[in-house]
Amino acid sequence: MNKKIDKKDHYLDSLNYICSNQLENGMILWDSSGKFDPWDHIEAAMALTVFDKFEDAKKAYKWLIKNQTPQGGWFSEYKFELPIDQKQETNFAAYFATGIWHYYLITEDKVFLEVCLNTLCKSISFIADLQSKHGDILWALDEYTAPMDDSLITGCSSIYKSLECAEAIFKTFDMNSKEISDLKKAIKDCIKNYPMRFDRTKDRSRYSMDWYYPILCGLYSDKEGQSRLESKWKDFVVEGLGCKCVEEEPWVTIAESSELVMALMNLGEANLALELFSWLDQWKDKDNVYWTGYVYPDKAFWPEEKPTWTCGAVILAADSIYKFSKGSELFLKDWSL
Repeated sequence: MNKKIDKKDHYLDSLNYICSNQLENGMILWDSSGKFDPWDHIEAAMALTVFDKFEDAKKAYKWLIKNQTPQGGWFSEYKFELPIDQKQETNFAAYFATGIWHYYLITEDKVFLEVCLNTLCKSISFIADLQSKHGDILWALDEYTAPMDDSLITGCSSIYKSLECAEAIFKTFDMNSKEISDLKKAIKDCIKNYPMRFDRTKDRSRYSMDWYYPILCGLYSDKEGQSRLESKWKDFVVEGLGCKCVEEEPWVTIAESSELVMALMNLGEANLALELFSWLDQWKDKDNVYWTGYVYPDKAFWPEEKPTWTCGAVILAADSIYKFSKGSELFLKDWSL
């Protein structure tokens, strides 16, 4: 393993790339193409926080505060600051809680956390309104603000973790968090006991995220988590390369590999996490910035893009292993306890 990757400054080029794609209004774009979505924006903002770029991270969260929709979410996609996909995805709305809790863990800035409370409460109401009687969270409102009738394993797992962070925030201010706790319990019960509630319009089991996200987000741990991990390891992990995005595609992706690293750390599989993480440094360009993914039969990077959120995912994975910041255990423990 390349020993240099345990040094924080090894990731400075990734950090600087994120900074170079943040607009003055706080938006963190994917890259120079102008593409933007709120979930990836938060992922990149958390990387800024790891590197003590607190004012830049605050600008990112202030953009979300200013641009929240009346329903409590955010539009799914923007191009050059204008919304081009007006769906509002529930896991995007929920991830705000994960981002600001991570910011608080590192900065202990309770004043700014309080600034975020109203936005957080609106996002939780948005999520609660889209919970079915079975416990799953519908994945989005469409452009006409009508519920879209499907639920996603990855999305609901991410929401579960975000609600855990929201519960911790509420407890920080001695606020009643029972509604959040009930939302979480219902999601967990549905994921574990009612699999027919998910992928009702499209089977997504071929995507690696559906495999590892419930582990990453704390829904499965110990023996259950180990069993889930082993069940598809050979389907998704390519030795020496990384984690595939889609089971049948010969394409390893750096963000998914980084998230799997954090899922492994969550299970206590530190040695395996270190090994997998050590494979990712080969997927950089000449400027030391990570590509999206690598198609190994063709020996080609594809697509030819280097998203800021991929750099963010790598930095968060590095932090989970090497403990660069006080937020390094964000995905490694239950903050609601």
